[in-house]
Amino acid sequence: MLIPLGRLPGIRQIPARVARLDPRAVLFESWHGSYSDNPRAIAEELQRRRPDLDHLWSLDGDGADVPEPSSFRPGSRAYLSALGSARYLVANQSMPGYFRKRPGTTYLQTWHGTPLKRIAFDIERPIFMGSDKYLESFRRDVEQWDVLISPNRFSTEVFRQAFRYDGRIIETGYPRNDVLSSPTISQTTRALRAELGIPEGAQAILYAPTWRDDESFSLQLDLENLTAQLGDEYFVLLRAHKRVADTVPSRTFARVSDVSHYADIRDLYLAADVLLTDYSSAMFDFAVTGKPMLFYTYDLAEYRDDVRGFYFDFEKEAPGPLLPTTADVHGALRDLDGVRRSYAAAYASFTERFCYLEDGRASARVIDEVFSDGGNQ
Repeated sequence: MLIPLGRLPGIRQIPARVARLDPRAVLFESWHGSYSDNPRAIAEELQRRRPDLDHLWSLDGDGADVPEPSSFRPGSRAYLSALGSARYLVANQSMPGYFRKRPGTTYLQTWHGTPLKRIAFDIERPIFMGSDKYLESFRRDVEQWDVLISPNRFSTEVFRQAFRYDGRIIETGYPRNDVLSSPTISQTTRALRAELGIPEGAQAILYAPTWRDDESFSLQLDLENLTAQLGDEYFVLLRAHKRVADTVPSRTFARVSDVSHYADIRDLYLAADVLLTDYSSAMFDFAVTGKPMLFYTYDLAEYRDDVRGFYFDFEKEAPGPLLPTTADVHGALRDLDGVRRSYAAAYASFTERFCYLEDGRASARVIDEVFSDGGNQ
């Protein structure tokens, strides 16, 4: 049941003794109010493995998808009480600045992607709004982490440096990707495509660009022209980054569905036949599917040199073609078999480096490491 209590503006710190610590309570926080991502996958496995635990969710919505939930709006009194009493906290990004972890609580930070672009303290010239305040709040949050999940060795090395974190890291793969290796994947995919309105027999393109460190979404891809040229046999799922999802223009195009507010992108990975992205960490997750990837990189030099910078040579190692124009995107979509052949070796190297732990058991490994023996306290 969702408890829609009012927000509490101006709170700077959770009181140290709000309530007794509840040894059975696990508070899940995904994107500050969503039932999704790594926290969701961990919760699903916990329901199977540890039915003795009580799940509490931070949800900025009705919580209809959460099985038998106890959920609270972010910032509500009930939410603050849960923060002060939960034995476990599972989050995929930093907590609100007022949060102070209580002694006895295990804070499991899952994070939310293998990084191509520089993150956190590795960003040389952060330009996003409130960056100084964000980094200071982020520093305080990192100091409270007990365990950090890493999807691979590469990410572990980046996280140590970028987060300035010297605590415990467990390399498990990403729990949110377990579903991509499920034995029931075909049945699930059919149901999802029907739910998303993808026409029978159409090629579904998931267009999921990252954000440009500003506060609004900018559609540089000429979707109107692209879909007109592709025709009825193609269908586009447009997925803006969480930071700018609310700013996607309301203009509609034929055979395009805005799924920016769809709760969990893992479902979109299953439904899509091809990923069109740029520098988003979506590429590392989607690679688990083995389906082709295209990269619309109209601002490659600017993003690489001025906005974020990269952790590896993307132009050399990308598992698909880098396409600077809408016309190039159209051409690649028309020749996906050629893309597969041309980038087979690069794709294989990419998955070997970044996806070697994505075997459908990442959630189980997290639970073995964190929940089986009462955490690390």
